[in-house]
Amino acid sequence: MSQDSLLSIRHLRTRFRIYEGLVTAVDGIKLDVYRGETLGVVGESGCGKSVTALSILRLLPSPPAEIQGTILFDGMNLLDLNLDEIRRIRGNAISMIFQEPMTSLNPVLTIGEQISEAIKLHQGGTRQEAWRKAVGMLQMVQIPSPDIRAKEYPHKLSGGMRQRAMIAMALSCRPRLLLADEPTTALDVTIQAQIVDLMIKLKEEIGTSIVLITHNLGLIAEMAQRVIVMYTGKVVEEAKVEELFEKPLHPYTQGLLGSIPWIGRKLETGGRQLQEIPGIVPSLLEMPEGCRFHPRCSRVMNICSKEEPPLVQPEESRRVLCWLWK
Repeated sequence: MSQDSLLSIRHLRTRFRIYEGLVTAVDGIKLDVYRGETLGVVGESGCGKSVTALSILRLLPSPPAEIQGTILFDGMNLLDLNLDEIRRIRGNAISMIFQEPMTSLNPVLTIGEQISEAIKLHQGGTRQEAWRKAVGMLQMVQIPSPDIRAKEYPHKLSGGMRQRAMIAMALSCRPRLLLADEPTTALDVTIQAQIVDLMIKLKEEIGTSIVLITHNLGLIAEMAQRVIVMYTGKVVEEAKVEELFEKPLHPYTQGLLGSIPWIGRKLETGGRQLQEIPGIVPSLLEMPEGCRFHPRCSRVMNICSKEEPPLVQPEESRRVLCWLWK
């Protein structure tokens, strides 16, 4: 584990035993999250981003889930902890913002009750003290009239307010690591910008490290310092954000960046607004031989369909899973 790493994952493999067979959703990934940084995790739907985050907190039901490897958090392997020990970590040292606040918040408890419950569980104190802290958290995330909103149920809040309430709950115990899974999904552009500004501000105030899971590369450019790109459960590229946008190495990363529309792109691409990635993501039950991206790759070579590429380091701060760089 690197001296500056808060979270260090090695050889993480998460599988699900289903009726059709054994599905490997996360396949031997390696990543580090440094103290005080934001690490972006990008990729198409179904590439293993959310499963990675849920594996870190061991929130996947077992069975059918099987988690193997090493997840070191501040030097402690989370996979070695018993149920009571990991519960003391969840929501306290490590928190998570889930994709859908409406399905993640309890519909029969008020917002204040849900936040104060987490505070009382991990920090102790009286119910009144926990309630005051909950209202203070709602004020911190800029919810108007927090004392009134704390007494309301999730269905009475707008989508943006529910997302803010989720952030308030996740940060209520001032965690050292925040897993943010698509924190701006289903929000309009104005609310997205407010949520991003809020997370940047709170990160600076609290000093929390963030794993930002998203398919929004614009969000990555604004918030993250480093980024990993995932495809079919594997990390195919890792780089500093500036390096990734200036010179993507993996053909899949190049395809992701090429699919982003911008003003003037028609002139650069001969009248085409977008450069799509051909084909579809393969089924986890029927992975292609060799490089998993080769059926969709425009730069495929003979060896790509026969042997799995090694993870190489063409530059000091970069890693890429591709035969082009071997």
